[in-house]
Amino acid sequence: TGKCFYTFRGHSAEIVCLSFNPQSTLLATGSMDTTAKLWDVEKGEEVATLNGHSAEIIALSFNTTGDKIITGSFDHTVAVWDVGTGSPKKQSVPCLCVQLWDAATGTHIATLAAHSREVLDVCFDYAGQRIATASADGSARVYNAGTKQCIAKLEGHEDEISKVS
Repeated sequence: TGKCFYTFRGHSAEIVCLSFNPQSTLLATGSMDTTAKLWDVEKGEEVATLNGHSAEIIALSFNTTGDKIITGSFDHTVAVWDVGTGSPKKQSVPCLCVQLWDAATGTHIATLAAHSREVLDVCFDYAGQRIATASADGSARVYNAGTKQCIAKLEGHEDEISKVS
């Protein structure tokens, strides 16, 4: 119908990323104000504010069960947050690389370092078999999640690629 159910207000700067949890009961928003917020989709209310980054949050995503959310920031860190408590666990990330971590143990798995400028977005395919990256260098890359090898380099944009899916 195109009917607007809610307008979520609360960030003090632009919202640059958002994600629904797998159950579609929560919406997470990431903002240039350095915070992420969790919103109750049924009630249209703010549930929590995730504070901890010192720069803009530019990417976020829920895990497959919806009990954790990961945020990426221009402060060169990612944070894994417990959705129930809002507590973070930060890891440092070089901005030209993609670091893969085991979210349960915090163990570093691999570094994907092929872009010549900042990586602006990363996603897994739905099967968890491939990883796609988007960069300010104007290219996107696709990696085999098992071998961590680049299987495709997508070029042709004249400027940065800010999102992949």
